[in-house]
Amino acid sequence: MNPALSGLPDFLVEGKGLNSGLMVAQYTAAALVSENKVLSHPASVDSISVSADQEDHVSMGPIAVRKCTEILKNVRTVLAIEMMAAAQAFEFHEGRRPGKGTAVAYEVIRSKVPKLVNDRVLYPDIEHIRVMVAEDAILNAVEAEVGHLMLARDVELPGPNLSA
Repeated sequence: MNPALSGLPDFLVEGKGLNSGLMVAQYTAAALVSENKVLSHPASVDSISVSADQEDHVSMGPIAVRKCTEILKNVRTVLAIEMMAAAQAFEFHEGRRPGKGTAVAYEVIRSKVPKLVNDRVLYPDIEHIRVMVAEDAILNAVEAEVGHLMLARDVELPGPNLSA
C-alpha cells in the first residue's frame, strides 16, 4: 500500500488523488486485527463464584467459543483483504510470471473479483474472497496444482503418553 516501501502505486490503484484504492480495506484489516487482540483475552479470567460458593468455578466455555468464532471470522476477512491486495499488486508487475500456486490463487480470486481500476464498494469483493477462504476454495485449487501443502493442522504435536 505504501509506494515508498513497495515501489507500487499508492493504495494499489492508478490515478493518485482520484481513487482511494485499497486504503479503506487496509483500515478494515487493521481494525479487525485490533479487535482480535481484545477478543483473545481469556474468558476464564472472568470466572465468577456462583450458587452460594458451592460452585466456585465457572469455565465460561460458551463465551470462549463465541469469542473464538468471532476471531475466526475476523481472520478470514483479514486474509481476504490481504489476498485481494496481493492480486491487485500483481497487476502492476507486467511481464512477470508468478509461481504455479500463486498463479492459481490469482486466477481463483480474479474469477470473482475483477482488477480495481476505479473506486467501488469493496465489501462484495472482500466477501467473495472471504467465502472462498472459509470454504478452502483457494487452498484446494492451489493444492490441485502443486500438491498437498503442509498446514499447522497437519503437524502432530508431542503430548503426554496417556496410554502408559
